[in-house]
Amino acid sequence: MSTSVDQIFAKLDSTQVALMEEICILINENDQVIGSETKKNTHLLENINKGMLHRAFSAFLFNSEGKLLLQQRATEKITFPDHWTNTCCSHPLHFAEELDERDAIGVKRAAQRKLDQELGIEPGQIPLDAFHYITRIHYLAPNVPYDGVFGEHEIDYILFIQRDVTFKANPNEAKDARYVNEEELRSLLNSADTDGVLITPWFRLICDRFLFTWWRHLTNLQSIEDHSTIHRMVGS
Repeated sequence: MSTSVDQIFAKLDSTQVALMEEICILINENDQVIGSETKKNTHLLENINKGMLHRAFSAFLFNSEGKLLLQQRATEKITFPDHWTNTCCSHPLHFAEELDERDAIGVKRAAQRKLDQELGIEPGQIPLDAFHYITRIHYLAPNVPYDGVFGEHEIDYILFIQRDVTFKANPNEAKDARYVNEEELRSLLNSADTDGVLITPWFRLICDRFLFTWWRHLTNLQSIEDHSTIHRMVGS
């Protein structure tokens, strides 16, 4: 497998390949930390098929009008290139500040860091205390387009934040970004297959199961918080 992965990497964007050396947080199915591993190794299907699981987050940023900021992942991305998804999806890394589990502060720090890196949203626009940790989902998905090499297997912290921000997408991370209201998102999802629009599997799962209910509670997010449940969506 290593030879084929190295051959694949030789053809990929060098910036994205370098990011695959970041150290992710390995967890068990109860979201307890059990170790660390490179982003590359946590996303190899041969490891995923043996049960390797890591911690992640999905951030949903809404403006004061209640519109959700979506991004289209860059073509250079190694997993799920060109897919539309929620505002930002990534991983806390295995160092003290992002391992901190008090009020999910480590995950919130990671979200703040990645929103800056991917969309140029400076931390001052999105203070840590503005993030709301909603719940967690556990899902698994092979890469699209399917390559037999990469995939995702994560326990994903769902974070909501409502702030008016300025953004400038990093083209190596996001090729496009735009705000949508509920009706526009439903239309995008309903016509995606017909129109050839790619949607990340985790975003599709969240939309199908939860998002539109959560969206109606933007002014009272505490009412939808569920920190005790890990929603099992493997095979959904």
